[in-house]
Amino acid sequence: MREAMTGGCQCGRIRYAATIEDGDEAYLCHCKMCRRATGAAATAFVNLARDRLRWLVEPDWYRSSPIALRPFCATCGTPLGFAFADGEGNIDLTVGSFDDPTRFKPVRNYASESILPAWQDTSHLPGMRSDENAGVTQRWMDSLGRLPD
Repeated sequence: MREAMTGGCQCGRIRYAATIEDGDEAYLCHCKMCRRATGAAATAFVNLARDRLRWLVEPDWYRSSPIALRPFCATCGTPLGFAFADGEGNIDLTVGSFDDPTRFKPVRNYASESILPAWQDTSHLPGMRSDENAGVTQRWMDSLGRLPD
């Protein structure tokens, strides 16, 4: 099944449209380069053919290593993906940059030698809803008059 999906950065300056197919894999990358590039314990990506991605507003790019380029927003700092610098192969988009990422489920771990074990399964930890944090809720109410989407 094909699905047209959209996404972009936090501030909304960078936007994209992607055609996602059932065979497009979502996965967690645990490599140290992705950890440093995103600030996350692992980075959730969706891998798709480059010709099924259209940047509605072209992102900023930086060369994160001799073999990689990473799209991002220079205004808000949102990391948007990973691509090989030689222009070959697919492109990875960060799952969190999709407007509705609920379709995606990880099918594998990549760079498993670098997994941070304490962060691999957090299902045993207690949960707290955002709206249960009174200090944060009040700041949003004072600033916007509502909680963010």
